[in-house]
Amino acid sequence: MGSFKNSVFILVLYLLEGALSDSLIQLNNNGYEGIVIAIDPNVPEDETLIQHIKDMVTDASPYLFEATEKRFYFKNVAILIPENWKTKPEYVKPKLETYKNADVLVAEPNPTGNDGPYTEQMGGCGEKGDRIYLTPDFVAGNKLLQYGPQGRAFVHEWAHLRWGVFNEYNNDQKFYLSNRRKKPVVCSAGITGENVIQKCQGGSCVTQPCKLDRKTGLYEEGCEFIPHKSQTEKASIMYSQSIDTVVEFCTEKNHNKEAPNQQNTKCNLRSTWEVIQDSEDFKTTTPMTTQPPKPTFSLLQIGQRIVCLVLDKSGSMTTGNRLQRLNQAGKLFLLQTVEQGSWVGMVTFDSAAYVKSELVQINSATERETLTKSLPTTASGGTSICSGLQSAFTVIKKKYPTDGAEIILLTDGEDPTISACFDEVKQSGAVIHTVALGPSAAQELEELSKMTGGLQTYASDQVQNNGLMDAFAALSSGNKAVSQHSIQLESRGLTLQNSQWMNGTVTVDSTVGKDTLFLITWTTDLPQILLWDPSGKKQDGFVVDTNTKMAYLQIPDIAKIGIWKYSLQASSQTLTLTVTSRASSATLPPVTVTSKVNKDTGKFPSPMVVYVKIHQGAKPILRSKVTALIESVDGKTVTLELLDNGAGADATKDDGIYSRYFTAYDTNGRYSVKVWALGGVNAASQTVSAQQNGAMYIPGWIENGEVKWNPPRPEINKDQGKQVCFSRTSSGGSFVATDVPKAPIPDLFPPCKITDLKAKIQGDNLINLTWTAPGDDYDHGRADKYIIRISTNILELRDKFNESLQVNTTDLIPKEANSEEVFVFKPETITFTNGTDLFIAIQAVDKVSLKSEISNIAQVSLFIPPEIPPEQPSPSLPCPDININSTIPGIHILKIMWKWLGELQISL
Repeated sequence: MGSFKNSVFILVLYLLEGALSDSLIQLNNNGYEGIVIAIDPNVPEDETLIQHIKDMVTDASPYLFEATEKRFYFKNVAILIPENWKTKPEYVKPKLETYKNADVLVAEPNPTGNDGPYTEQMGGCGEKGDRIYLTPDFVAGNKLLQYGPQGRAFVHEWAHLRWGVFNEYNNDQKFYLSNRRKKPVVCSAGITGENVIQKCQGGSCVTQPCKLDRKTGLYEEGCEFIPHKSQTEKASIMYSQSIDTVVEFCTEKNHNKEAPNQQNTKCNLRSTWEVIQDSEDFKTTTPMTTQPPKPTFSLLQIGQRIVCLVLDKSGSMTTGNRLQRLNQAGKLFLLQTVEQGSWVGMVTFDSAAYVKSELVQINSATERETLTKSLPTTASGGTSICSGLQSAFTVIKKKYPTDGAEIILLTDGEDPTISACFDEVKQSGAVIHTVALGPSAAQELEELSKMTGGLQTYASDQVQNNGLMDAFAALSSGNKAVSQHSIQLESRGLTLQNSQWMNGTVTVDSTVGKDTLFLITWTTDLPQILLWDPSGKKQDGFVVDTNTKMAYLQIPDIAKIGIWKYSLQASSQTLTLTVTSRASSATLPPVTVTSKVNKDTGKFPSPMVVYVKIHQGAKPILRSKVTALIESVDGKTVTLELLDNGAGADATKDDGIYSRYFTAYDTNGRYSVKVWALGGVNAASQTVSAQQNGAMYIPGWIENGEVKWNPPRPEINKDQGKQVCFSRTSSGGSFVATDVPKAPIPDLFPPCKITDLKAKIQGDNLINLTWTAPGDDYDHGRADKYIIRISTNILELRDKFNESLQVNTTDLIPKEANSEEVFVFKPETITFTNGTDLFIAIQAVDKVSLKSEISNIAQVSLFIPPEIPPEQPSPSLPCPDININSTIPGIHILKIMWKWLGELQISL
């Protein structure tokens, strides 16, 4: 297969509740256009919510403008209104805007009370985030004390989403030692406040100064840094935009590089403003000299789904049973995937186009069966893709505008004239999903998906991979509630010889079971089909279609929960099994899986990153077994085990997002991706109440010398450990690789960066290091050696790593990628005394001497607890260790008394 002209690489593994699709946001003359804010269908109808969204963005725009030195503002925003809300004249039909590509989702909190805004970030520093999540209560302004004004918090989240920066606070470690001083994790360091703790008993609470933990040198557990309500410091928005005076991002000059926060860990100690300056947004704009206009808003309401199949019946479709496979996949889509109430039409094409069915609304099985009879049964002639698209536009326009309509385009042929209708496609407002079948499908096909926000897929001629069936199974509506989506539970294939059996199981969990369909295909003769439900009862009643070579069984009502067993027997042919279902209840969220890759061009030797998100509603599903099968155009397959370990390609541990690098290119061209996700005895759901990447929950404020506490933050991981057993499968994404050299392919892949290095003091001034092992090629294989260097100056270690003191690692043999590494050493040439701060970083080296990036920098501070003095009479007072100039009544006097008693050295 030749190289692709103007090829675009977008992998959107569309599973279950919808694909993670590319955003429609564009930066035009300093203004952000095409922002989509969607209101979740489960949010009760409330027109005031729309006005609250408008007010939030309107307030955010000038704050963003000033914070970015007059570079950026919000220009226009589309608000997606649920289909089940009342229609109004001012609500218009969306074009390319969908729930799948929404940048912001306003949804009910799960669990109740968890109203913190947050942004999902699958990638690393400087990489765009995926989506901002807000709750109606937050948008309505009911959380001002905890998160500050909504507009300011929206700018905090926007920085996560657009520029890939991270939080400058740390909920897990709120204080750190530096030069024998205890410091709060803040940015900038000029933020003022007090270190206090609230202790409650019997319904009564008191505020006390924090005590010293004599083992760590830090404060006791539960100690909080409470900021003064009145400040003078202007930075930083990524620490706490809720502080009135904070109107800037931290810069290189005022950034707190010592603070153990995500921004420093993930961005190599760089300030948020430095990362923003490196963005394409910043590089392509200059500051404005006038004030920006206020944002404008369009109100869009989701309507009925309108979809037209545009199917290739040219002569090349006779190759490799492609036409038969098209019929099998088309029937799956029509009988199962497309939702009730949808309008469906059909067009076929060769050198010309033919209308096989005008738009028909699917209200029952009758319409579904009728449409299946329109699928093409003969193939001949050339390939005119534009003719098929133009005919589909005509079919749709007979009943509805093309805005927001969907076209599913399948072709296996080349068409040099395809670009002739690109302008018409853009103007149509329709979304085009493309299915490239076989190695010779039109090279420009992906352009149609890219320009319209559609899904692009590729299915090879390897029948046993079931790629075409998976592609059509993936085409659920992007705007329907997840409870209406067809969910793929299983997809398997196998070539059998000499009466061999294809045996397996499928788990039907409690979140699915409605409209469950078992579908089997074969290539020559009807196989023996055996299926048993979880009680052991054999299932009969398969509908057999010998012409299409498929059989299917629809399970009535709700399928039994548990493990279903199947056995298929055949000789000298290939069988496939596809199992789909729907949510068992509109009120119980199903386990869903969504996936994407990190970038839109696969240019060798740059690696891909595959991400898979597994959730049940807002709850991440942990400890699942997730496998990706990546198939090249040559038919070669690579299997990747995806991990949620917070190392290598995975940004955050235990967030329900599983990740892995892909480096095993073997040729240029299209690659398809398929994912299996299994939840067994180890899998568990987890309620996450404090999100990793979101605005900080302020525990309280100090006003006029008095601590005013906010309500406690909702507990984290309240129901962690609830077991979840499930099986899910999906394929339906493809990407294009370029610049892959001919075999033998050179080793140009270094080990991946170590991102989870941790250090602690152990025993007699020993330093214990732990990290996750990288591989020889990013996170695959085994590195050859490690280089560990240390310094008492954090910036020197970062900027002059090769000149810093090297630790002897002769006995340190790297383990296999993703294993836990432990290394203990004693600094020999650095005077390591009480109060010494030591910084450590690691570099991995592979067998051809390629080096990883420098790891995150870990810090240890040697703290030798003071000797406990002999007992003597002393006042019954707490042991405070706070600012001697505290404004909290009583604390200043206690501090002086404690100093006078001399029982504790005071660190200022």
